Amino acid sequence: MNKIQTVKARQILDSRGNPTIEVSITTDCGAIGIAGVPSGASKGTYEAVELRDNDPFKYLGKGVQNAVNNVNEIIQNALIGIDVYSQCKIDQIMIELDNTPNKSILGANAIVGVSLAAAKAAASVRKIPLFRYLSEGKPLVMPMPMVNILNGGTHANNSVDFQEFMIVPISAPSFTEALRMCTEVFHWLGQLLKDNDYSVSVGDEGGFAPNLSSNELAIEFCIKAIEKAGYKPGHDIYIALDIAASEFYDKHTQLYTLKKSSGKKFISQQLIEELLQPLILKYPIVSIEDAIAEDDWNGWSELSRKMGHMVQLVGDDLFVTNKSRLQNGINKGIANAILIKVNQVGTLTETMDTIELAQNNQYNTIVSHRSGETEDTTIADLAVATNSKQIKTGSVCRSERTAKYNRLLQIETELEDNVNFANDITFFRKSIKH
Repeated sequence: MNKIQTVKARQILDSRGNPTIEVSITTDCGAIGIAGVPSGASKGTYEAVELRDNDPFKYLGKGVQNAVNNVNEIIQNALIGIDVYSQCKIDQIMIELDNTPNKSILGANAIVGVSLAAAKAAASVRKIPLFRYLSEGKPLVMPMPMVNILNGGTHANNSVDFQEFMIVPISAPSFTEALRMCTEVFHWLGQLLKDNDYSVSVGDEGGFAPNLSSNELAIEFCIKAIEKAGYKPGHDIYIALDIAASEFYDKHTQLYTLKKSSGKKFISQQLIEELLQPLILKYPIVSIEDAIAEDDWNGWSELSRKMGHMVQLVGDDLFVTNKSRLQNGINKGIANAILIKVNQVGTLTETMDTIELAQNNQYNTIVSHRSGETEDTTIADLAVATNSKQIKTGSVCRSERTAKYNRLLQIETELEDNVNFANDITFFRKSIKH
């Protein structure tokens, strides 16, 4: 009594007020799995395709009714009667139905919603939490939160080029304490910005979005907030950055331009030597994401050679949770970590395969949200189940972000003393010294 009986999709709103998909799957024993699908603003070129209606008279063209119809009229017919435990089979059926390399016919948003709802329904049949179902009895580790406290780039209407300024509470003994530390720093940052007559409005991911004169000043404010909260930068709490370099890279001129702040231009070597390396040497930065653009493989090679022993180098737009792109990076010795976003690749099976490839090759895995989120908390369970050790889910405000943190608090409480917390600095790089 575990066969799929119905697959239904509907339009809901994401955290930016744009339509997205929610999928419900029921089984013949009455179990239900429901999944909401997020949407990114800073999207990698090589991501699976998010299908939009492009009808200017509805939701300014951003409706997803066609993707909803693909679930209700095509995918449902193909999956009724399939064993809900057969995740690989379910995902493969949808991949073959779409029959494109980037899921552009049915839409990755349609496919991923069904994929995640199926896993949730299967966990419901067994009456176990999703993280236990996905872990299949493997050891569980609570992930280190990489909490976004200041937004820039495409996630904020301000003068800051870098997309995310995050804090990583290495000295915390548990996830619960890590979240407390980050929350205290977040509120102190707000107070410092207010005291200096900066805006305390927040960006898409809940971090403050002030108009600062430079990216370095943003780091300085984060450092001061850490100190104000009573912690030592580089000992208790480190800094992590998401540069999102693809957003200010011109592949025709091969130049990086800091459009939102100084207007200064760099070739990749200059970006590394004149901007990134000095930041690493000056500040307690433990991780840098997308420091080089997704198509600049030579730049990534140079970055990895010069900085891979110093800091965690995360590929997001570079790898887009895609196993073949990650394998290319592994072959070339590029980066040492990968960001994991299920909707970038389109199915849970492909996501798990990419995580396995990364971990088998000693690449760190960081499970991540998107800038347009829902209240769905799947990524919290996924991070624990896959022993990913790190999670990005935004700031400690806005309920679509805190929902994931609150789910992790629930998981840690349920596991009690039978779980480790990923607070070892060597999870990033052994040679980091500050």
